[in-house]
Amino acid sequence: MRRRLLTWIAGTVAIGTVLFLMPVPGTAQGPAGPPGERGGRGGGGRGARGGGGGRGGRAPLPPAGPVKHMADGKPDISGYYNAGNNGGAVFEVQKHPVAKTGIPPGQGAIVDPPDGLIPYTPEYAQIAKDNFEKHLADEPELHCYESGLPNQMYRQFGFQILQPSGYVVMNWEFMHAVRIIPTDNRPHVLPKSTKLFMGDSVGHWEGDTLVVDTTNLIGRTWLDSAGNAHSDEMHVVERFTPKDERTIDYEATMDDAKAYTKPWTVKFTLGKTNQPGYEIMEFACIEGNSDAPHYTQDEGGKATNVTK
Repeated sequence: MRRRLLTWIAGTVAIGTVLFLMPVPGTAQGPAGPPGERGGRGGGGRGARGGGGGRGGRAPLPPAGPVKHMADGKPDISGYYNAGNNGGAVFEVQKHPVAKTGIPPGQGAIVDPPDGLIPYTPEYAQIAKDNFEKHLADEPELHCYESGLPNQMYRQFGFQILQPSGYVVMNWEFMHAVRIIPTDNRPHVLPKSTKLFMGDSVGHWEGDTLVVDTTNLIGRTWLDSAGNAHSDEMHVVERFTPKDERTIDYEATMDDAKAYTKPWTVKFTLGKTNQPGYEIMEFACIEGNSDAPHYTQDEGGKATNVTK
């Protein structure tokens, strides 16, 4: 009897863990504002959604007003946001018109080069291919690591932007990621040998556009759930341009001579939530959770995508 009870408890916990990690549209704190007006409680790793759900039966919002400004003249971009209209970048950032294991077809978020593909060097093209074919169990989010850049910017769930004097702070629900960005255009001071999951970011304002320069990124993060890769020499320049009081145009250019033959750029929008009572929820990640079989077995139970 005791063994039967323990078996039932273990099975219940396992099912609950899988349900936590799998996409469940329209639950938890609900959608974020347009154009990222999305719900969708996607999970970490390969089941993650880049938004979903919707506004349900609520009345449409009135047209967005102009960009608001703070007392110092800088645009007020504070609030809760979600990444919308990103072409399924959370699954694969580059153009992927044909579905593959765990990756639905999508346009991706790359606007340059025009073909929508990452301009890999031969070495890193092979690394990305190997990640997808043999190392999906090594996806960083499966092991509770932060997503790095630009991946964190199109990850599921909401995030908050705060604007204390001289800084822009971004606080994610997913993996509890945080970016603290000084906006005084100070120089990078970390030695090249110091590598961080979210890198070392410094920013400045060019009119209403926040420009953020990030170095010192660790090389072990992926660009998406398909295993697309970068080296620890990647340099990212982001531009946050508020379009109106509810929308930010986001653009990021990745330059990495070790991994890419030329810089490449993604672009999409960040939509501000207008839902009363919206809040960042508590997020829990358990390394080695029971979602692992989705990475290591096919439908017939045969092992595949096993780390070697």
